[in-house]
Amino acid sequence: MGEAVRLDLEGRNALVTGGARGLGASITRRLARAKAAVRVVDVRREEGEKFCARLSEEEGADVRFLELDVRDPEAVEAAFRGLDEAPWPLDILVNNAAVDVSKPIEHLSAEEVTRVVSTNLLGPMYMCLETYRRMVARGGGHIVNILSTASNRTWTEAGPYSAGKSGLRAFTHTLFKEAQRDCIGIGITGVIAGGMETPFVTERFPDADTSKLQSPDIVADAVMCALSVPEGSVMPEVVVVPRSESSWP
Repeated sequence: MGEAVRLDLEGRNALVTGGARGLGASITRRLARAKAAVRVVDVRREEGEKFCARLSEEEGADVRFLELDVRDPEAVEAAFRGLDEAPWPLDILVNNAAVDVSKPIEHLSAEEVTRVVSTNLLGPMYMCLETYRRMVARGGGHIVNILSTASNRTWTEAGPYSAGKSGLRAFTHTLFKEAQRDCIGIGITGVIAGGMETPFVTERFPDADTSKLQSPDIVADAVMCALSVPEGSVMPEVVVVPRSESSWP
């Protein structure tokens, strides 16, 4: 499919967490094709480097890999110091990295709960802390947090995941209100995405009916749509689900 939203981001710098595959890779491609310089943040070094090299070679994109575990606040702080020193001011942040452990609550371990909530909630918050204050100082920018239908309605075997995404949705709403107060030039958008045909779903549920899932490119287009809104307006929240989605509303 081709891009549904045409946008010129030449001269803009974007960072996508969990950008090595799945939805993150789709968002990275869209940003790169809009001429943004993109840093792909992931813990999968080999996969991330290969993806960036392929995109650079095939499309001439300015895409580079940055290994970073968003769960580590000291590592996040150090990464942003490196961007400052480059200098590489960040215009667009997409918090996409997420994990899940699909188990009944009675069988979950503390380590599993910590890993899911740290990745899906604390990680994006750490990234926002570093990004937001810099955007306020520069007078503009855009933060996009990838949410889930689990942030609105949960189901069994989704306790930590729903808790993390619900928390991130609340944090995104708060950040939106503070941006209205602190810097009207900063856009804040939460993207509530329904089931997608990505490794995030297919690796955990190999028997899933993929005909009922949407392409991650559709959600990536929604991100680009949010970024395309003229200055003075913003899409604070966008919902993109397959027509067959059972977990919305």
